[in-house]
Amino acid sequence: MREYLPLIIVGAVIGAFTVVFFCAYFILKRRAADDGRERHMKDGELIRRMARYAAPYWKEFALIFVIMVISVAYDVVAPILVGEIEETIQGGSFALRALYRLVAVYAGMLAVSMVCTYFQTLILQKVGQRILSRIRMDTFTRIEQLSHAQLSGIPVGKLVTRVSNDPNAISYLFTNILVTLVKNAMVILGVLGAMLVLNYALTLMVLCFVPFLVIFTLIFQKFSRHVHRQVNDARTDVNSFLSENLSGMKITQVFNREDQKRKEFDLRSRKLEKAKLRRMFVFGVFRPMVYMLFVGSNLFLFYIACRGYVRGTAFLGTAVTGKLVVEFYMYISRFFNPIQAIAEQFDMLEQSFASAEKIFSILDMVPEVVDEAGAIELNEIRGEIEFKDVWFAYNPGEWVLRGVSFHVLPRQTVAFVGSTGSGKTTILSLICRNYDIQRGQILIDGIDIRRIQIASLRRHFGQMLQDVFLFSGDIRSNIVLRSESMTDGEVMRACRYVNADAFINRLEHGLDEVVRERGNNFSAGQRQLLSFARTIIHRPSVMILDEATANIDTETEILIQDSLERMKNVGTMLIVAHRLSTIQHADNIIVLSHGRIVEQGNHQELLREKGRYYQLYTLQYERQRMLAG
Repeated sequence: MREYLPLIIVGAVIGAFTVVFFCAYFILKRRAADDGRERHMKDGELIRRMARYAAPYWKEFALIFVIMVISVAYDVVAPILVGEIEETIQGGSFALRALYRLVAVYAGMLAVSMVCTYFQTLILQKVGQRILSRIRMDTFTRIEQLSHAQLSGIPVGKLVTRVSNDPNAISYLFTNILVTLVKNAMVILGVLGAMLVLNYALTLMVLCFVPFLVIFTLIFQKFSRHVHRQVNDARTDVNSFLSENLSGMKITQVFNREDQKRKEFDLRSRKLEKAKLRRMFVFGVFRPMVYMLFVGSNLFLFYIACRGYVRGTAFLGTAVTGKLVVEFYMYISRFFNPIQAIAEQFDMLEQSFASAEKIFSILDMVPEVVDEAGAIELNEIRGEIEFKDVWFAYNPGEWVLRGVSFHVLPRQTVAFVGSTGSGKTTILSLICRNYDIQRGQILIDGIDIRRIQIASLRRHFGQMLQDVFLFSGDIRSNIVLRSESMTDGEVMRACRYVNADAFINRLEHGLDEVVRERGNNFSAGQRQLLSFARTIIHRPSVMILDEATANIDTETEILIQDSLERMKNVGTMLIVAHRLSTIQHADNIIVLSHGRIVEQGNHQELLREKGRYYQLYTLQYERQRMLAG
């Protein structure tokens, strides 16, 4: 019994670590169930869905498989060649020519394996980049299809992470992880087969370590998945914070909140740091465990071989020679090295799975506002708009519009006024079908807007909002958003029509003047005039102005008022304005209060009624007179 004491000690150490791993696993499982952070998608489902992106490149993957078979052959045959070299050197009849021949064969196989690895990497990188582009495009396309309500519920930083960072992890899955896993699996099977052929008894000894290896691997997978989710969530939190606070940095500076925001960012950064340290700890524990099994199997091999050599005994009826020890030592290394490599790949494998789940959660989102079956395309519209008993709520039960009904004739100018929250902007959003109503009906030229293709409907609208968004580029690209075929003459004609040509001509580069992010190198009035120009250049049938004159100076307001008078000839115009002076010439003024229409008519009619509009107008008039005095 004492002669087997070293083997018993090694087995006891491995068994003790196994018990510790099991205890840690059950603790993790209970915590994961409590916080509900486990993935909702199974690994098989994720692999199946990701495989759809790889399917078009099956020929490339088939070629890679052939290359891998050639490369794996080296790993399987090399130990036998080394064993033959060892036997040739140690043999009684040493032949230098035979040694040269064996070394040449070994070197040739090594060279072929290196060439195969080069072409395998080259092909995989090309395929991986194509898959990456397709996933990124699908994700961006789905985000474009989401409704305004869905987009409002997702932080911009999270969407940026889904489109930019997460596809990289999936690309790495195809270019490195899966191929490495397949190759290592082939190596393990090939090595196992070779060991069985050489000596089944020693092979059985090595296989005694496999159950522990499987247990350690499965437990590590659970831990790795858990910490990867924490890292991804923390990274997304940091990105969301940066996206919001970098955009609002001017507000932070104005209110002197730099220290507070710095502390908030430091808190999120430390959370990400701790999550990454936990991931490193999990990985740092697992790999030594695999290495311990590798060392343990070698200790068993050397102990059995040395004991048999000293005592002249056999192991399970088989004599263990020096050649067999060399071959099995190399095979054990080749058996455990792929498993260690798999352990290293688990880190990125779990990150890829976590990223894939987050991407598929976006791709699985069903757009709330979509074309109905058989939706028609309108080549042109007259601009007649009718609301019939429309009820709408952003949140269930919290009605923003309550039974709103009105009729707008083609080429009419209609204004909506009322206090904040009365539903003015909501009406404009519903006309463009940014949201779907819960009750009632909205008609365009007598056709329910739900029967019209969304792209076709919005093509006939031109929107000018209070907060004008300009894209990075130049003035020309911001004006001709819908069509790049516009000539400079057409662009300048639209600019002159809305009085934007004056300040454009003063710029050094004219239409080629650089527009920085969000157009922050232009004043609010200049941005508004540019928005007028990019609306009017496409001759929309219905123009929507939502507080378009709220944040501009008096001089620019005069220019915009003149532009509005000209734009009335283009088509139907819907205006929301707090400055009642800008809507006095509207054909119809609709006054809203708490989601209902309380009165409507032109400016003079509403003043004679001395109702809600009269109160608002009188209040603004008195305020302006006080400011003037």
